[in-house]
Amino acid sequence: MQSVHILAVGKLKERAYDALCAEYIRRLSPFCTVTLTELPEARLPENPSAAQIEAALADEAARLRRAIPQGAYTVALCIEGKPLSSVEFAKTLERAQAARLAFVIGGSNGLDEAFKREASLRVSFSAMTFPHHLFRVMLLEQIYRAAMITSGRKYHK
Repeated sequence: MQSVHILAVGKLKERAYDALCAEYIRRLSPFCTVTLTELPEARLPENPSAAQIEAALADEAARLRRAIPQGAYTVALCIEGKPLSSVEFAKTLERAQAARLAFVIGGSNGLDEAFKREASLRVSFSAMTFPHHLFRVMLLEQIYRAAMITSGRKYHK
């Protein structure tokens, strides 16, 4: 069974989002094991400089690197990534043929540039900006949809 690791910078505080994440993790249980790891967002002053933001992103990237399971196929979720349809996303994950998939969601300032370049794949869900907490639900839903597509099961469109 494949293992899916979701690493997110920032803590999920809203119960409704937490409940939705738990529901998709439950739905995914026949297909894979899902581990959700939250890493604290780097502290910044109220009006940080570009250098302070870069340093915070580098710190978060170092902690993310340590948290990613060794040998995992790492997917950085960022606006500069490749936009994929749900079917393309499913096929991409299937082609990865990795025992471990690691999806990385950055904090409010995104992800470190070097970290994004190091990832196995960069994916964008949209040119729009989404709340990080809602994005976890969206990601889990798309992973579930991908599992349904690759297993040949029906799932609403």
